[in-house]
Amino acid sequence: MSKDEVVAALTAKRANDARWQDGRTFGMVYDGGPEVHEVADAVASMFLHDNALNTAAFPSLAEIQSEVVRACSDLFHGGPEAAGFMTSGGTESILMAVKAARERGRAERGITEPEMVLAESAHAAFHKGAHYFGVKARKIAVGPDYRADVEAMAAAVNEHTVLVVGSAPQYPQGVIDPIPELAALAADAGANFHTDACMGGFVLPFMEELGEPVPPWDFRVPGVTSISADLHKLGYTPKGASVIIHRTKVLRRYQTFVFDDWLGGFYASPSMQGTRPALPMACAWAVLHHLGVEGYLRLTRTTIDTAQRMANGVRAIAGLRVVGNPEAHLVAIAAAPGEDGTPALDIFAVGDGLQARGWFLDRQAPPDSLHATVSPGNAPVIETFLRDLGEVVTALDGAETADRSTNYATLE
Repeated sequence: MSKDEVVAALTAKRANDARWQDGRTFGMVYDGGPEVHEVADAVASMFLHDNALNTAAFPSLAEIQSEVVRACSDLFHGGPEAAGFMTSGGTESILMAVKAARERGRAERGITEPEMVLAESAHAAFHKGAHYFGVKARKIAVGPDYRADVEAMAAAVNEHTVLVVGSAPQYPQGVIDPIPELAALAADAGANFHTDACMGGFVLPFMEELGEPVPPWDFRVPGVTSISADLHKLGYTPKGASVIIHRTKVLRRYQTFVFDDWLGGFYASPSMQGTRPALPMACAWAVLHHLGVEGYLRLTRTTIDTAQRMANGVRAIAGLRVVGNPEAHLVAIAAAPGEDGTPALDIFAVGDGLQARGWFLDRQAPPDSLHATVSPGNAPVIETFLRDLGEVVTALDGAETADRSTNYATLE
């Protein structure tokens, strides 16, 4: 196939893809605007073929990673000893947090049957890490406000606990767990505590600077040993860029894998990948430096204002409610209870109606709800969305859908 044929064929395949460029997708892609796109596009071509497997061959990538990690560490109030690595995304960052906790528990406390304690709202990647690394996951029900239940989690912590998890914010309802109380549980047990800020790492610091109320969640909290944050979410960098930051280099060493007992010489890797693409790393550096603090403050202000407009607009539509009390940019939309206490309409049928109008929101349960991750790209069309949402609800007239699937991710 010629280049033109290849491009035409792939363009055709994209015909039914979500139109995030139009602001009609609440998740998956987070749009920092055309200037950010131009910067990322230019840098992507520069680093398209480079490989961060061995930074001796590409010392630029060692500098890029170090400078990105330091910028993130400073943002999260890490001290001079804080250290970390870039990863391919939130899942890999979380996997490395689980692996590091297991290794530390084994090395320092002799734990051979490790366990982690986490709320049922914690990201599914923690359970993936538990499966991969042989760590028992003790999943605890959330409280009525959808935050982690400190007392219930305290009761689950024992001599096998190597990790306690909190989210800032958690994904399903967008609330922030009581990080200081949870971190204290971990510290008392001699275990790691991980703040999952994959969603909030590039929102909460700027919200705080803008004067918005933000509960404590970062390295200013005693007992927090590591934090994950995704640059490719509300950091607005292209996909494939996240960080995991540890409070100290001593804690970071438990993340890495080192091996020299083979014929190929010394092998070491900081994460799940061996070969690591340079493009996301370089684009992350570029976008961070292009936007700077002022750019992130501007985008965060737009994001939070849009999320609040969405939440207030949803509450104003009869038959709908916002689940919990979201604290940042995540909004879960559910059916309000009717007179008998059961939902008065089928929220998944509402989602189908919105999708027919070109909107994409994830489904989740329990409770049945539509999930929106709001970003600046949604701002120009949020009123159109709320109008369409109201019209879909009105037109539904009790209709239901047989499809009850809630796929956050899919398999072929």
